[in-house]
Amino acid sequence: MAFNHGSVAIFKVDDAGATLRDLSTYLKNAGLARSADTAETSALGTTAKTYVVGLVDATIPIEGMFDPTVDGYLSGLLGFGPTDFEYFPAGEPVGATKPKFSGQCILTSYEVTTGVDDMATISGEFQVTGAVTRAVA
Repeated sequence: MAFNHGSVAIFKVDDAGATLRDLSTYLKNAGLARSADTAETSALGTTAKTYVVGLVDATIPIEGMFDPTVDGYLSGLLGFGPTDFEYFPAGEPVGATKPKFSGQCILTSYEVTTGVDDMATISGEFQVTGAVTRAVA
């Protein structure tokens, strides 16, 4: 089994100028949430529901620490796009136990939060548009 610590994950996204930016050192959390729609095909006279696979979808939630440079990248991406992303949940280099997920996304939400007793943070979500590619080589 190939287990990995979450701290080795890497998330990269193109900024509005199409330069790939590694945001990993500013993020505390990143992910890739994927889902598939289903359409019910049950007919009269059946006693169990049946389904067919529909469209697939994905989002990329992020949370991290505020930095003015990263804020500039993300502020420029809000409502812009689509733009390319790369996500390495087990770090680099890409291999059989270290997949790379890539595709295109649109930043649909971005928030800066400050509190009197904590550090300034960022959070947001990218909506993936099109297919997600999984590479192991």
